[in-house]
Amino acid sequence: MTQARVHLLAAGRVQGVFFRKSAADEARRLGLCGWVRNLPDGRVEAEAEGERAAVEALVAWCRRGPPAARVDDLAVTWVEPCGGLGPFAIRA
Repeated sequence: MTQARVHLLAAGRVQGVFFRKSAADEARRLGLCGWVRNLPDGRVEAEAEGERAAVEALVAWCRRGPPAARVDDLAVTWVEPCGGLGPFAIRA
């Protein structure tokens, strides 16, 4: 089982449309650790770690988001998995 970690920045209509909650629900469903939060500039930021296929599935989900969202851009940065992330959480 190959582990992976990703840092995501989603831009578009991603705040006020349940993007964070939906992303957290999806990450938990996939068994990932990490977090998601809104940024002051209107983007949503997330970091997730777990089995590579599950992380890739979360990235694919974030490209479209929940039904009310419009993801114009998703910056994806793969980083070295190092553990230390707790259960997937929504940060303020």
